[in-house]
Amino acid sequence: MALYQRAPYQTADRQKMNANESDQEEDALVGDYREQVRYDDGMEDLDRTDSYGGGGSQYQDMQAQLVNAAQPLEYQATLEVKFQSYDNYCNLFHYILNSDGPVDLEPPSSNWAWDVIDEFIYQFESFCRYRHRVARNPNAASNSTGDDDFALLRDNPNTWGCYSVLNVLYSLIQRSEITAQLAAVRDNGDANAVAGEYGTRPLYRNLGYFSIIGLLRVHCLLGDFSLALKTLDDVELNKKAMFARVMAAHFTTYYYVGFCYMMMRRYADAIRMFSHILVYVSRTKNFQKNTQQGQFDSITKKNDQ
Repeated sequence: MALYQRAPYQTADRQKMNANESDQEEDALVGDYREQVRYDDGMEDLDRTDSYGGGGSQYQDMQAQLVNAAQPLEYQATLEVKFQSYDNYCNLFHYILNSDGPVDLEPPSSNWAWDVIDEFIYQFESFCRYRHRVARNPNAASNSTGDDDFALLRDNPNTWGCYSVLNVLYSLIQRSEITAQLAAVRDNGDANAVAGEYGTRPLYRNLGYFSIIGLLRVHCLLGDFSLALKTLDDVELNKKAMFARVMAAHFTTYYYVGFCYMMMRRYADAIRMFSHILVYVSRTKNFQKNTQQGQFDSITKKNDQ
C-alpha cells in the first residue's frame, strides 16, 4: 500500500489535476457501490433458497454457525452471553483453521467475511471496555442474577484477550497466504500460483483479506499506530481494492488509516484520508439504508466524529 506523504508544494495546475483525479475516483467508487447494492438485492432472495443437495445435520449446523457469527450481539447482553459468544468464535475459527485440509463451507452472503471479522473485533473492543470499567469499580459489578461480574472476569482472564484475537487474525492471514497473493497482484503476477491449497478458496481468501483490515483496527486500539499502518503494506488504497466493494470496510479502512496518520502527526495525510471518506459517505448516504443497522450506526457515528 502506498502510504506516502504529499509533497510540501505543488503548482496550481498540479493541484487542479490531482483534484480532478480524486473526483473521478470517488465518482467511480460511488458507481461501484450502487451496482453492489443492486447486486446484493438480487442475491438476498437466492440465499434464502435451499439449494444444497444434502450434507447432513453437521453441515447445516456449521452453516448456522456461519450465519450467527456475523450477527451483532445484543447491546444489553449479559457477561455469560459474551463468554458464550467468545467460545462460539473460538470453535468456529478452530474448525476453519485446524481441520484436515480446507473446509467445504459456503459463505452465507458475499459480505459475510467482513461482517464476521467486524463483529468479532467489535465484541472484543466492547468486552475490553466493560472489563476496564469493572476493574475500576468492582463493588458495582453485579448482574441481574446477582452474580459478581468482577469475580467472573477475575476467574476468566484469557476470555476475549488481545493475544487470542491477534492470534486468530494472524492465523487467518497466514493460512490464506493473502499477503503473498496481494504482492503477486501488485507485481502483475498470478495470485493463484502462490495462494496454496487454502488461499484459492473464497472462504479463506476473504477472511484473510479482511483480517488485514481487522489488524489495522486492533493495533490502533492497542496504540501501535506504526504497526497498524505496516499491516497494510500489501493493500492498495484505491477503487480496485477488495475493501472498496463493502462500504463498511471501505469506511473503516480510511478512518483508521487517517487516525493513525493523525496520531503520528502526519496531519496532511490524515486530512486527505478523512476528506476522501467524508465525501464518499455524503455521496452514498441514500444507499446506506441497505447496510446492516449496526454497520450503519457505526458509519454515522464515525462520520459525525
